[in-house]
Amino acid sequence: MRNGLQWLVGLAIVATLAGCSVGPRVPDTPARPPVVQPPRDLGPLTGSMAHPKSRWVPVGWAELPGFGEDPLHEAWIALVANCSRPNAAFAPLCREVRQLAIATLDEQRQWMTQRLQPYRVESLAGSSEGKLTSYYEPVYEASRVPTAQFNVPLYQVPAGFVPRRPWYTRQEIETLPEAQAALRGREIAWMADPIDALMLHIQGSGRLRLTEPDGSQRTVRMAFAGTNEQPYRSVQQWLMSQGVSRVSRWPDDTKAWVAQNPQRVSQLLWSNPRYVFFREEDLSEVDAAFGPRGAQGVPLTAGRSIAVDRESIPYGTPVWLASAGPSAQLQKLVVAQDTGSAIVGAVRADYFAGTGADAGRFAASMNQSLRLWALWPKQLPPP
Repeated sequence: MRNGLQWLVGLAIVATLAGCSVGPRVPDTPARPPVVQPPRDLGPLTGSMAHPKSRWVPVGWAELPGFGEDPLHEAWIALVANCSRPNAAFAPLCREVRQLAIATLDEQRQWMTQRLQPYRVESLAGSSEGKLTSYYEPVYEASRVPTAQFNVPLYQVPAGFVPRRPWYTRQEIETLPEAQAALRGREIAWMADPIDALMLHIQGSGRLRLTEPDGSQRTVRMAFAGTNEQPYRSVQQWLMSQGVSRVSRWPDDTKAWVAQNPQRVSQLLWSNPRYVFFREEDLSEVDAAFGPRGAQGVPLTAGRSIAVDRESIPYGTPVWLASAGPSAQLQKLVVAQDTGSAIVGAVRADYFAGTGADAGRFAASMNQSLRLWALWPKQLPPP
């Protein structure tokens, strides 16, 4: 996996340079190996394809808005990452995908039109309109040991943890002796702000600039390890139910409310019974170039990976995304590589914005309309 990530880092650099180039393309010397020629077109479009929560309707490539303008070099990084754990339909194409990593945009686009068939994703009721939100990988300060400042724990999975079995709620975890006993000694690190810790729970992963007991510092990743299998409840919705009119800038508005209502912090936190457990991962320079691993098991690519409802779109599926709104105008190739408890429905996606504060501001503002087209290999039937 590490060698594969190093290869992807190199590909990312190549993609960046290629995306910045101007003028006519001059062939390299020695010449690049010839691009694999795809087989003949497989003929007319098939009928609609049904999934548990969606219907896929075959369309022509002309329906995809902005298809001729997207810098596909950026998306190819996610496609190559996808090939480390591809779904059964996409796996036979991975050799060609890797060969095309340094091809021209026109060659990549031509390959897509010959090898893939676009399907408009609709609800079972026939609606092609949905919602796009965004998430990111936050970065926080933390301590390996509790201090007066750093006193909010992040936990590994508790003793006796059974995946997919409901466990104590957030309120019970913080108040019941038996829950606290199961977590004793399972602390990974300590954060200073309970709202930042809640944000880490909501995002599902993040990076910590961690101070060790000897005073040394290093950056590690907090990766998702499991949940208490309790329902997710929006803290913003709870604040609105309390009469707070402005909660659009998350988490700034929430922190402002906490500063004015310090006696109600626990009540706010407990409004969301869902609780996330983590595992610590070392973060090398190679790993740092990518986001955390999504539910597919591959590193997420900023701006090119999305979380979906897997009963609508299988992991590893290339997807054309179109979204227009006040936050961004997006028309681009992405890959379905993750999921989330709030990502439910046919035309529903969560857009991975990247790592750090800028990505966080973008993600916090994203809530707008969405259309999706699944790009499925022509030569194999759907799952």
